[in-house]
Amino acid sequence: MSDIAEPRIEPLPFTQALGDRYLTYALSTIMARSLPDVRDGLKPVHRRLLYAMRELKLEPSASPKKAARVVGDVIGKFHPHGDQAVYDALVRLAQDFAQRYPLIEGQGNFGSIDGDGAAAMRYTEARLTEVAEALLAGIAENAVDFRPTYDGEGEEPAVLPAAFPNLLANGAQGIAVGMATAIPPHNAGELCDALLHLIRHPGASAATLTRMVRGPDFPTGGVLVDTPETMAEAYATGRGSFRLRAQWAKEALQHGQYQIVVTEIPYQVPKARLVERVAALLNDRKLPLLDDIRDESTEEVRLVLTPRSRTVDAAVLMEQLFRSTDFEVRVGLNLNVLDAAGVPRVMSLGEALKAFLDHRLEVLQRVTRHRLGKIDHRLEVLAGQLIAFLNLDEVIRIIREEDEPKAELIRTFDLTDVQAEAILNTRLRSLRRLEEMELRREHERLSAEKTDLEALLADEGRCWDKVAEQIADIRKRFGGKTALGRRRTEVGTPPPEVEVPADAGVEREPITVLLSQQGWLRAVRGHQDKSAEAKYKEGDAGRFSVQAYTTDKLLLFTSDGRFYTLACDRLPRGRGYGEPLRLMVDLSNDAELIDLFVFDPAGRLLVASSEGQGFVVKQSDVEAQTRSGRQVLNLTGDARAAVCRSVDGDTVAVIGTHRKLLCFPLDEVPEMMRGRGVRLQRYRDATLSDVIVFTLEEGLRWPMGDRQRVERDLSTWLGRRGGAGRVPPRGFPRNNRFS
Repeated sequence: MSDIAEPRIEPLPFTQALGDRYLTYALSTIMARSLPDVRDGLKPVHRRLLYAMRELKLEPSASPKKAARVVGDVIGKFHPHGDQAVYDALVRLAQDFAQRYPLIEGQGNFGSIDGDGAAAMRYTEARLTEVAEALLAGIAENAVDFRPTYDGEGEEPAVLPAAFPNLLANGAQGIAVGMATAIPPHNAGELCDALLHLIRHPGASAATLTRMVRGPDFPTGGVLVDTPETMAEAYATGRGSFRLRAQWAKEALQHGQYQIVVTEIPYQVPKARLVERVAALLNDRKLPLLDDIRDESTEEVRLVLTPRSRTVDAAVLMEQLFRSTDFEVRVGLNLNVLDAAGVPRVMSLGEALKAFLDHRLEVLQRVTRHRLGKIDHRLEVLAGQLIAFLNLDEVIRIIREEDEPKAELIRTFDLTDVQAEAILNTRLRSLRRLEEMELRREHERLSAEKTDLEALLADEGRCWDKVAEQIADIRKRFGGKTALGRRRTEVGTPPPEVEVPADAGVEREPITVLLSQQGWLRAVRGHQDKSAEAKYKEGDAGRFSVQAYTTDKLLLFTSDGRFYTLACDRLPRGRGYGEPLRLMVDLSNDAELIDLFVFDPAGRLLVASSEGQGFVVKQSDVEAQTRSGRQVLNLTGDARAAVCRSVDGDTVAVIGTHRKLLCFPLDEVPEMMRGRGVRLQRYRDATLSDVIVFTLEEGLRWPMGDRQRVERDLSTWLGRRGGAGRVPPRGFPRNNRFS
C-alpha cells in the first residue's frame, strides 16, 4: 500500500485562497527575513552566519578562512537562499563604517565609505570578532533553544545567548510586508549604564534612561543637533527621527583666506555620491557661495570646501549645504522588533532594554541548570570511583573473574549504570593513593559549587546581581574607556537659526539691461555706464539702460496702464541684439512702453494717466505672474497711461503740457491696488507731461545741460492737490520733463 495520500481538491473562493497564501508569505517575510529579534538584535541570516563561523572554529584568535567557505556552509546547512545575498550580509557585518561594533573581521576589500562594493567572496577572508564571541558565549551550555534546519539534517539556534546588547548597539534596518524597522546604532557603554540602572530601578522612566543613552552613536561620527526633548519623545514611543549633521571646522589660510574641512559625514551617506551632488549643484550655479570642493580623504574623511571669497560667512555657506545636500540628514527610529514570543511590535527604549535583561536572566538560569546537570553527573561518577578505591581488591577480582563484571559491580556495591561504566573505563595508572585524594577534593569542590548554584537559582536577587556583573564586564571590554567604545557622534545643541538670503541659491551676477527704440531687449554682463557705447541694429538706437543683477526682476509699465514682470536670469544674453519684447510679454497692439526699472518688493510707485489722475501702489501688488501682465491703472476715453515714478520722498511735483508746475504733499495721494486714482493737477485743453516724487528739504532738481539745477525755495509752487499750478522757474526744460 502506498504511503502517498490521495490528492484532495477543496473548493475555496479565490479571494480567500489568495488572502491565506499572502498572509503566510507576509508572516514568513516578517519573522524569517526582515525584523530582528529583540534579544540578540539579529535577523536569521546574520544569526546563521555567526553560528556557521563558530562551527568552522573561526574564533578571533584563529586564522581567517575564505568568505566563500563561510557562505557555502551557510547556504548548504542553514540558509537556502542565494549566495550573493548571504555574502552581502556577511560584508555588512564586517564594514566598520556600517556597523558600530563589527561582528566579523574581514581581510581583503570589503568596500569603502565612498560606496564602493566589496571584492568577490573568493578573494576575501573572514573570522569572528570579540563582540560576536560575546554574542555566542554559552551557546554550547544549553543557553538557548535549538530547532531543526530547513532540511531536518541538523540544528540551529533560535536565538543567540547575546551577552552584548547588539540590537541597539549595532542597530538594524529592514522592510517587511506592511511594516519596517529602522534602529540606529548606539554606544555600548551608555547602553550598559542604562541596563545596570534598570536592574537597580526596574521602573525607571524614559526620561531617566535618555540621560544615560544620550542618542545614537554612529560609526561615521557626525553631530546630533536635535533637542533633548525630541530625542526623549522618540525613545519613549519607539518612533521618531534624529537630525544628524556633518562635522566641520574652519581652517585659516594666508592673506585672510580660509577653507572649510569636513572630517565626518552623516551615517550611510556614500562620500563619493555626496561630492558628486555638490559638484552638480556647483555646475548648475545653485551654490554661489561655494567655489570648489575637493576630496583629500585617506583612511580619514577630509572634504575641503573653498568659499567664493573670504567675505563669505562660513556658517551661512554650511547652512546652505545642510539644506541642499546630504551634509545633513534625518535618521529614522522605528523600534519595530520581534519580541521573545516572536510577535512583531514597536517597543520603547525601556521595553527593548528590559527584554534584553529578561533574556540575559533566562540565559543565566539555563546555563546554571546546565552546569548543575554536569556537576550532578560528575558527582555521581566520583561517588562510584570512591567506592571502587575503598574496595579496590574486590573490584579487581570482579573485573578479572566475572563474565559480566558490570552487572556484578552494580549488584555488589549498589552502583548505578553510569558509575559502573566509569569504573570499568578507569585506567590502571589512576589506581593510586594520590588519585584518590584528588577525587575527594574534586568531590568536595563540586559539592560546594552545586550548593552555591542551587542557592543562586533559588534567589532571583542574586541572579540579577550576576547579570549585572556580566553587563559590567561587557562595559569594561567594549565601553567608553576602550578605543572601540569611545563615543564617536557628538551630541550637540540645536543650531541657531542661520538666515540664508533668498537669492543664495542662484548666482548673483551684475548685468545691464538694454532696450532699443524698436523694442529689442537684451542683457550684457557687468554694470555699464549709460554713456557706454552699445551696438544696435541699423536704424535702431538705445532707449532704456538699467543696471541690475541676475537675481532681480524687471517691471515694465505700458501706456494701457498695465504692468509686466520679467526675470533677469531669463533675458537673452550674448553678442546679438537680443529678442523683441513682444515675444516675451503679450503687449496689446497699441500699447507703448512707458518705463522700465528693477523690481523692489518693499518699494512703492506713483502711476498717473495723461488726464492727470493717479495714485500710489505697492510694487508687491503689481508683480505679474503671467505673460498678459496685471492691469493697475484704469483709463477712460482717450486717456493713456503717462507716468510711472518711484516713490522716494515726501512731496509730489507735477507739470502739464500747459507748462504749469504744482507741488503738494505726497500724503494727499491715496495708496490703492487698482483704479483711476485722484486728480493730481487740473487741466483745460492740456494733458499731464511728467510727475516726480522728491524730498522738500533737498529741493527740486532738473537737468540744465551737463549740470543739474536745484530749486529749494518752492513756496511759489506749493499748493493743494488738484490745483492748476504756476509757470515753472526760469531755466526749466522746454520738454516739461524733470529728468
